[in-house]
Amino acid sequence: MGQEIAELLARIDAGAFTKVVGAFGDPGQRWFFSGQGRSGLVAQMAAMRFMHIGRTVHFVGEVSAPSIRKGDALLVISGSGETPVSVGFARIAKEEGAKVVTLTHKPKGALAGIADIVLAVPVETTEQFGGSLFEQSCLLLLDGVILSLAREMPDAHKIMLHRHTNLQ
Repeated sequence: MGQEIAELLARIDAGAFTKVVGAFGDPGQRWFFSGQGRSGLVAQMAAMRFMHIGRTVHFVGEVSAPSIRKGDALLVISGSGETPVSVGFARIAKEEGAKVVTLTHKPKGALAGIADIVLAVPVETTEQFGGSLFEQSCLLLLDGVILSLAREMPDAHKIMLHRHTNLQ
């Protein structure tokens, strides 16, 4: 598994990754995260980390998530790039004037056609079940975005620890 992940990450377009990091450049921007199934679980984990560094984030579908509006941004994780719910969310976000970022292994899919920024996750073959390689790689890529953003923060670890839940 580790070798598959390392080989996939070596094929990531560095320019596209840099665009994703840049998309998160405004610390005051509201972000909405979405994905279906296991991709949604990865999106939830990533949203939590962005909250830990002080970003305003919401997971689409949670009861406390407000409406998306102009100036906001939506990050959608979809392996197929064709999941109807995800494509629908991206269309709504664009209609409202929000920025759309997607991680997908179908860079020519419907979702990529809507998105402002596409980070292709080049899954080719895998010995793992289902979309495991895609999902694992997305989590690592988004953790990489967090590390890039945290480098610009004084005492990032202290800030993240302070924002970590204490109701557990």
